[in-house]
Amino acid sequence: MAIYFNKTKIIATVGPASNTPDRLKALIEEGVDVFRLNFSHGSHEEHAKVITAVRELNAQMGTSICLLQDLQGPKIRINDVENGAVEIVAGQTVKIVCDKSMGTAERLSTSYMRLAQDVRPGDAILIDDGKLELTVLSTDGDKEVEAEVVYGGTVKPRKGINLPDTLVTAPSLTEKDIQDLHFGLDNNVEWIALSFVRKVEDIHEIKRIIAERGKDARVVAKIEKPEAIRNIDSIIEATDAVMVARGDLGVEIGMEEVPMLQKMIVEKCTAIGKPVIIATQMMESMITSPRPTRAETNDIANAVMDGADALMLSAETAAGMYPIETIRSMNRTIQSVENQAEVFHRNFVFNPTSDTFYSDTLVASAVGLARDTNGRALIGMTKSGYTAFQLAKHRPKANIFIFTDNRTLLNTLNLVWGIRGFYYDRFVSTDETIADVKEILIKEEHLQTGDIFINIGSMPVMEKKRANMIKLSIVH
Repeated sequence: MAIYFNKTKIIATVGPASNTPDRLKALIEEGVDVFRLNFSHGSHEEHAKVITAVRELNAQMGTSICLLQDLQGPKIRINDVENGAVEIVAGQTVKIVCDKSMGTAERLSTSYMRLAQDVRPGDAILIDDGKLELTVLSTDGDKEVEAEVVYGGTVKPRKGINLPDTLVTAPSLTEKDIQDLHFGLDNNVEWIALSFVRKVEDIHEIKRIIAERGKDARVVAKIEKPEAIRNIDSIIEATDAVMVARGDLGVEIGMEEVPMLQKMIVEKCTAIGKPVIIATQMMESMITSPRPTRAETNDIANAVMDGADALMLSAETAAGMYPIETIRSMNRTIQSVENQAEVFHRNFVFNPTSDTFYSDTLVASAVGLARDTNGRALIGMTKSGYTAFQLAKHRPKANIFIFTDNRTLLNTLNLVWGIRGFYYDRFVSTDETIADVKEILIKEEHLQTGDIFINIGSMPVMEKKRANMIKLSIVH
């Protein structure tokens, strides 16, 4: 029996519930493809331990698990409050001050020093994912905002503030983010997520820093602001991948808008072969329960059917009581949907004026050939990863196996839909290479007698140029 693996990838956030080598190993065995390091929490030292552990596990287990560094971004928060929590009630007036003072029920302080400059009377201030709502009455334009409570409740320390009506002037990369980014680049993380992206310049700026450091980390744009939706086409074009960050997006735009925005963003990304991640509250109930709700299972299924590359878990695996069960449950749901739904063979539209038109149509032809012959595997050789991304774009039913001598790229591709990578550095002749990779896949039980497999490569193989060759073979 050939080995089955999901095409839709699973990203798990590392935290106190999952940050030991044993726990990380158990999560990989249950189906995690990517570990997310959340830089809103934890010290560099703690993150470094996880990075080392994941790299060691890759070496031991022969896996290519990659690391996604998630930068905090200009997250606006309430500072500490007295007695660990204060109550505010509807109709009362509250001052919000831009300093580090201890908050009271009448006077809260915020970590965001430009709040009084940015807000205008009538703007909404949402606290703790919108559980509490205030309306700005006045601002002195410097240090102090007066607001009326619309929906009251308990204000806890360090909770996030959202300003859906306000043009926030804070830069996308804060000073903390830049320090964290350099730490990530020092440790060669494969993917870096930029929070609260608003415009394409935000992506250009982080890419400039990565390029200056001579690194090849790829960038994930987190879509969680109204401005990002307005600029969505230019952001998708500039970034390497996109995350639909439904938490802040739902607070800032209104949660009833999120389902259709999710579908729109996934469609735009998959059409041009940009990986897209769905995140936030996918299995929220499993933080405290060993089973998901029916609605959560449906949510996962919908994201798979939409064509997302990866689904992401946050607190479920970082701090929840059942991280292993959560991955197992998500894995089973993905598998069930992929076995039954029409998720395969999409995006066969080409741009004849593109520089890569010939190799793009060649890859598409290989996918079509695999579909028509019921092929078991599509096998690509790549130096840059381009062929791999192109293969994944068409969502083939056949398994995608990528062989490369670039170890970092192997890890990078682990976030992308359907791709399984192998390290290979013997590029002698086309025939020998095809024979080699066939033997590797038979040995790993991905191919068996009678299976059809299709190689995509470039001839001559030593030159490692764009794909120009398709070869169909049968395992005898």
